[in-house]
Amino acid sequence: MTETAGKLYGLGIGPGDPELITLKAYRILQSVPVIAYPAMENGKVLARAIVADYLRPEQIEIPMPLPFSPTRSSQPYYDVAAEKIAAHLTEGRDVAVLCEGEPFLYGSFMYLFNRLSGKFTTEVVPGISSTMASASALGVPLTYRNDVLSIMPATLDADVLRDRLALVDAAVIIKLGRHFAKVREVLIELGQFDRALYIERATMPNQRIKAIADVDPAEVPYWALVMIPSQQKSVS
Repeated sequence: MTETAGKLYGLGIGPGDPELITLKAYRILQSVPVIAYPAMENGKVLARAIVADYLRPEQIEIPMPLPFSPTRSSQPYYDVAAEKIAAHLTEGRDVAVLCEGEPFLYGSFMYLFNRLSGKFTTEVVPGISSTMASASALGVPLTYRNDVLSIMPATLDADVLRDRLALVDAAVIIKLGRHFAKVREVLIELGQFDRALYIERATMPNQRIKAIADVDPAEVPYWALVMIPSQQKSVS
């Protein structure tokens, strides 16, 4: 790292509603000359869409194609993205990497952080995660008093999900997609199905809340989660 090198920012830009970006993230987003963001191979770019109205036409953009496939590793793609970002940082240009939700909570920025933070000055700006935004959208308190909250990916094996969910006070199961049917069966086995709440694309224009019993497993997107709120009804 040299004194003239640019600074790397990991910007948490929230769950989808453009108004849920923090003032700090907005200020940095407006000031940096370079922005980078994940992009699906089919061309869809969620992170950029969230902040599109805040971008300036003269900013340099670095789309980072990622496979989003269970059969293909994304790590070589992060290697390529890190090289592109490092080239700008070395030339003295600050770079802000957009990350939906919170960068350090299952955020894609973590993989760039691991590759670049030891070489360049780095700052991570926290964001509102979809797990927290979903509780507000569903209108239910998630935890009370001494409750322990567990957050787990639906990609876990059924046995692991079963063991961990059996002990929870409250839980959020993220990254549902094609794993919804497995999660549903585990919840039914544990007698937690009636407690579970379903939401997809929280705070986005196409947000959808459905009774979990009415959810078609074939239609569940990756950006969906199941919430099991606390059974406590008050703190008194």
